[in-house]
Amino acid sequence: TVLAYLPQNCNQNPPTFAYAATRADRETAKQLATIVPSNDRQPYDVLDVIRSIVDYGEFVQIQELYAASAVVGFACIDGHPVGIVANQPKVNAGILDVNSSEKVARFVRLCDAFNLPVVTLVDTPGYKPGSDQEHAGIIRRGAKVIYAYANAQVPLVTVILRKAFGGAYIVMGSKSMGADFNYAWPTSQIAVLGAQGAVNIIHRKDLQKAKERGQDVDALRKKLVENYENTTVNANLSLETGQIDAMIDPEQTRDVIANSLKILRSKKRVSRTGKHHGNQPM
Repeated sequence: TVLAYLPQNCNQNPPTFAYAATRADRETAKQLATIVPSNDRQPYDVLDVIRSIVDYGEFVQIQELYAASAVVGFACIDGHPVGIVANQPKVNAGILDVNSSEKVARFVRLCDAFNLPVVTLVDTPGYKPGSDQEHAGIIRRGAKVIYAYANAQVPLVTVILRKAFGGAYIVMGSKSMGADFNYAWPTSQIAVLGAQGAVNIIHRKDLQKAKERGQDVDALRKKLVENYENTTVNANLSLETGQIDAMIDPEQTRDVIANSLKILRSKKRVSRTGKHHGNQPM
């Protein structure tokens, strides 16, 4: 099944399949508006999102049981095979750790080797913190995702579904990594840190003083969180600075991805250096 999505060798283009959109597909696309909860702490299954975007809802997942906080696999959009990379919010909130980083990096390299476009669906709170991750080499192994995306020359289309925080957002097919088209849903949040965590750090002294004075700390924290969300993590700010190309409604996602891939079908590989290859993190 996997081989059906790949060309016979790296010098050929992937196969194409007959596909005609039906009313059922359009109805399925509309369901995207209800799959992702507005509460950014509430989990959901990103596979439901993927199956609402791809042809006939068919998605062939790779390494399904390994590093389950990231999902990778093959599907078709308008009859053309693509590689799908997504965070899985129902497993550790879709966080990137050492294993999921290598899983994503290897899959992106596979798609680049065999000329398959990469569609990235982002909903991640960042890289997993902790001494265990540091000892496991999160810097070196996490950098493999950067290398994979930055060196990929196939079409790259990214959609931010909900959260895009910290370094994990940068590496997951952002404009900084050379993505061709980046889109975001209206309710998405893009920032270095989530509102709750940022407020606890930035305004810790204010919260402490409020506690000492006997004031309502929870009410103050809620007010500060709302202000941070409006002024910092609002995706419209990223639109203004060019980090994303457009805000799209969830039900438009499939059509926007399909049109973007159609535009990028003539994208050519370019030799960026006279050297044989880069020296990636090993």
